[in-house]
Amino acid sequence: MKRAIFFCLFLFYMSNSMQSPSTIRSRFPIFAKYPGLAYLDNAATTQKPDVVIEGIYRFYTEENANIHRGIYPLAAKATALYEESRNKIQVFIKAPQRQEIIFTAGATAAINLVAQSFTGARLKAGDRVLITAMEHHANLIPWQMVCQRAGAELCIIPMNAAGTLDLQAYQSLLSPRTKMVALVHISNTLGTINPIEEMIDMAHHRQIPILIDAAQSVAHYPIDVQSLDCDFLVFSGHKLFGPTGIGVLYGKTAHLETMEPYQFGGDMIKDVTFEKTTFAGLPNKFEAGTPNIAGAVGLGYAIDFLHELDRNAALEQLKALSDYAHEVLAGINGLRIIGTATRKSAIISFTMEGVHPHDMATFLGEENIALRAGHHCTQPIMDFYNIPATIRASFSIYNNKDEVDRLVQTLKDIQTFFA
Repeated sequence: MKRAIFFCLFLFYMSNSMQSPSTIRSRFPIFAKYPGLAYLDNAATTQKPDVVIEGIYRFYTEENANIHRGIYPLAAKATALYEESRNKIQVFIKAPQRQEIIFTAGATAAINLVAQSFTGARLKAGDRVLITAMEHHANLIPWQMVCQRAGAELCIIPMNAAGTLDLQAYQSLLSPRTKMVALVHISNTLGTINPIEEMIDMAHHRQIPILIDAAQSVAHYPIDVQSLDCDFLVFSGHKLFGPTGIGVLYGKTAHLETMEPYQFGGDMIKDVTFEKTTFAGLPNKFEAGTPNIAGAVGLGYAIDFLHELDRNAALEQLKALSDYAHEVLAGINGLRIIGTATRKSAIISFTMEGVHPHDMATFLGEENIALRAGHHCTQPIMDFYNIPATIRASFSIYNNKDEVDRLVQTLKDIQTFFA
């Protein structure tokens, strides 16, 4: 009965939208090359739409030059494209000022920048940094390192067996000793959607700055940094239908202005002598050297692509597909879903009795179904559930019900094979 309800909801959303997954899918050239590919590894990276691929190709064939330095027309055009992408990102996440958008090599680089230049510069022995029990290593190790260097304490906001954070424990950890909170919006392993609005408010009640890792949320969920009032927010381009090697740090101007640069070199300076260097203003002082210009331009085109969509309808379609996938996967005997929070995204990690996740992934791959197996850069989560690894299905706007059904049937075939 439940399966029928989920399927009806899915059909309802499909029939009431002008942008079905098949229509969206046609915008992604890789599926023309591999028409039978069920790509369910979107938490690792998304596929790229035509406008991004064509835009990057056009940049390298018609617009390529270094930025900010040259005054000839081609350099001016490249600079304009790069800075236009910054403007697009400002509008996309509703940042108050364009100077608050810093291009980085990815979310990992953005977190490291804040950890080193903002938090690390202020920490002293006895201070605390708070992270959650479900963080990606990229939002764990940088804080671990700066705490160790300063003699500070890295404190963990616990979660329960469903993968839901303990907000009472979080409240108790917020104290005058707490100097920073770093929090994932959506867990890349559990799919849990954390109550970041409430958690930001709780931190700010004690004047504690907070960073939000939006790598898994920004592609599907509207982000408004002014409404959230977060101090920092990071995300990667490649999980937003954009290129690899490009990411974004948003930071409040008041914080960014107090931070020393994390990297040094060309284009982030105002004046240099052998005795002294004066740094440029925002955002340039955090963008040393020749940046990933094509990556930034491509990220801008990815945002253009998203603006073409009815994002609310796309999110409803994705939710219907995710609900259906959760329901039918839970119906497989011996399959255990890891992470059963009430608020979840389209990420499902699971194990299967008697079959290692790596064996499942290999078997599925031979059937042209792409899932990720391993610890997903969240080894503490694996330790919490006392498992070596999971296999993870993560869905996006071009996925469909038939792919879920193929996944379920193949998992049943795997069970038969290993019985």
